[in-house]
Amino acid sequence: MTGAICISLMQLRSCRIQPLPCFRSACVSCLSHNFHKLRCSHGVCVRGSNNFEPFQQRKVHRPPVLRPKSTESGLRTRDSTKSEASNVRHEFMDGQVQASSNIVSSVSSCFTSTQFCDAKRQILESQDPKQLVSMFVFDIETTGFCRETGRIIEFAIRDLSGGKNNCLHTLINPDRHVPNSHIHGISTAMVNQPGVPRMNDFIPILLRFIRSRQRIPGSPCLFISHNARCFDVPFLMKEFSLCSMDIPYSYWFFDTGPLGREWMKLNGSRQYSLQALSKHFGIDTTNATAHRAMSDVNILTAIFERMTVEMKLTVADILEKSFKVSDVINLVKTKKKG
Repeated sequence: MTGAICISLMQLRSCRIQPLPCFRSACVSCLSHNFHKLRCSHGVCVRGSNNFEPFQQRKVHRPPVLRPKSTESGLRTRDSTKSEASNVRHEFMDGQVQASSNIVSSVSSCFTSTQFCDAKRQILESQDPKQLVSMFVFDIETTGFCRETGRIIEFAIRDLSGGKNNCLHTLINPDRHVPNSHIHGISTAMVNQPGVPRMNDFIPILLRFIRSRQRIPGSPCLFISHNARCFDVPFLMKEFSLCSMDIPYSYWFFDTGPLGREWMKLNGSRQYSLQALSKHFGIDTTNATAHRAMSDVNILTAIFERMTVEMKLTVADILEKSFKVSDVINLVKTKKKG
């Protein structure tokens, strides 16, 4: 049976996620027509809110959405209250983005003509880089720390432009026992449920979600994560490889770990974990679920927003510090030679 799917993980009593008060999203999930042909067997939750806009919402065309009927599983759903918009204003959020037709045509032509085009340089030299780059915060939970033997069991991502359907979140079936459930609370039974997708089913859904949120078709996407270079990105690379897929060339990554370490060092501390950073910036994590992907995405979004304000960082500054999959591969090769 095919159709738009919306089997929210928040409906499962054993793995409901309680968002931060300042990030409460509407729990009635919607899927764009990009996901209309996906099978109902994939238990993926796409959700968002009109009110949560960490970065200013851009004026771009959004395809009509289909509101799926509620499932007959007997599991309860709930409506959450509207959240207050953030009062933090900085270069990432100032003004609404209106990419001109000239920018769209020239950039699209560059990105689609050849993968060897120096896209980063061209974007940095543009008058307004934030018009060209789509930015996301993501997080994963895994069966362990070793990417060679571990597998991803939860994935969450948020489009920082805000708007409807700006979040994607799901558990993932690793086809194995989960030995570290004491850390994140995700058990083997939870990921073995019929509605939980495997990674080879989820990756196409993820790629479609990203394409539906891009500012310009084919333009670069920047993915932000804490300890991305040493943990999240290597795990993603491994999962894509196991599925005989490649991470798109237009995907860049930014690690907030070094940025957090630099900021906390300036403030006399050596701790730069999400917990330490949220405490430093006064971010309320009372209702957050520790070591759960969507909860950590919400926390990191708030931290990233505050750090970029305090450190007066622009989109161009973030792009300068970003890296690609090829950089991780080269780093591994260098370590092996050493």
